[in-house]
Amino acid sequence: MSAQRKNIFVLGLDEANLPTLEAVPEAGTYRFHPLLSITELQEGEVSVDDLMGRAREVLDKHEGSIDAIVGYWDFPVSTLVPMLGSEYGTRTTSLESVVKCEHKYWSRLEQRKVIDAYPNFGRVDLDSADPQPPEGVNFPMWLKPALAYSSELAYGVSDMAEFRVAVGKIREGIGRVGKPFDSVLDLLELPPEMSGVGGQVCLAEEAMTGIQVAVEGFAYDGEVTVYGVLDSINYPGSSSFLRHQYPSTLPPSVIRKLHEVSERTIRQIGMDSATFSIEYFYDPKTGDISLLEINPRHSQSHAELFDYVDGAPNHHRMIRLALGRDPASPSGQGPYRMAAKWYYRWFGEGTVHQVPTPDELAAIERSIPGVRIDVVPAEGQKLSSVSQQDSYSYEIAHIFTGADDEEGLRRKFDQCVAALGLTFDDAAPGGRDRDTP
Repeated sequence: MSAQRKNIFVLGLDEANLPTLEAVPEAGTYRFHPLLSITELQEGEVSVDDLMGRAREVLDKHEGSIDAIVGYWDFPVSTLVPMLGSEYGTRTTSLESVVKCEHKYWSRLEQRKVIDAYPNFGRVDLDSADPQPPEGVNFPMWLKPALAYSSELAYGVSDMAEFRVAVGKIREGIGRVGKPFDSVLDLLELPPEMSGVGGQVCLAEEAMTGIQVAVEGFAYDGEVTVYGVLDSINYPGSSSFLRHQYPSTLPPSVIRKLHEVSERTIRQIGMDSATFSIEYFYDPKTGDISLLEINPRHSQSHAELFDYVDGAPNHHRMIRLALGRDPASPSGQGPYRMAAKWYYRWFGEGTVHQVPTPDELAAIERSIPGVRIDVVPAEGQKLSSVSQQDSYSYEIAHIFTGADDEEGLRRKFDQCVAALGLTFDDAAPGGRDRDTP
């Protein structure tokens, strides 16, 4: 029987996602193989050529079929999937469609052709001795590289003084991901509007306000389908996520509008045989929605949420699409009516102590039904050394909860934080003012 299993290679297969991959329907007919580690893919300097070479070594040594190559992380994983798929004959969306999502400036140009749900935007000349905001883009605004991980090097600025500080930080750090992104752009035939833009470009966008919301869907045989809408709720007075909650509590008319805008945008981008996630802002005062960014993959952060509510992790659709199968999945068949992914954060420097062992974490999960906990830093780790953090806070733990109402979600989160018993030293004064909702 094992010889008949489909061999699925997962770029950046990690311990946190392995249980949800193994929980998808028909998991017994799959064999999951790790293809490069998270450390190789996201730490330090990134070389796409080097990563492709290492991936080929693994795939070429494999004895048996290579039935699918998948990934649920941002660049470079998102681009390696179609590049390797092209070489090894596995089903993926095109490299161009992925880059149209990943390159924030190119993505805005494509969005502008089919929707009006986006902010004023433009490029900032990092080579100028005196960089200025683009014409027509007003404060407050966000500055961000064309490509970045997890809001890395993304800064909200309200005046020229903050603008100059943010430009300096982006100028200093943009090459780490921008240089390898340039090598991917070189593989494509770019349209005239992208001539000379490159991967090391800084984008300025007017700040959007309202309620954050995420849309997940897939493109299959030319059709675009949205299968889930989630609320993204920030810590009070912060741009950092407190939790993602599924399903969304927004009015049905807003949900329909999110579906329509998402479907038009993904058709314009040209994705197929792939999942996607799109982040928006919804302004309840005006009823307007504004598209924040498009991710050319589903969110691994939401896997448990779909499992708790629908009865199958969203990884299921990724796998089905990669195998050329209909990605239809169950809906509303999970054990809970609602689910959330909580971000337990620290808003100051510190060193974490008393991190529970895997056995201790498992005991907490058994004692509180409907929860899963992933602690981010290691015992004794200084928070500023933890990779892939946003510009304003440190992620301490990801806590997944399922319940039948919001009160139940919050109660389980509070119980988990208390049970973790993490302690911090060397913390900046007031560092924990905003680490509780």
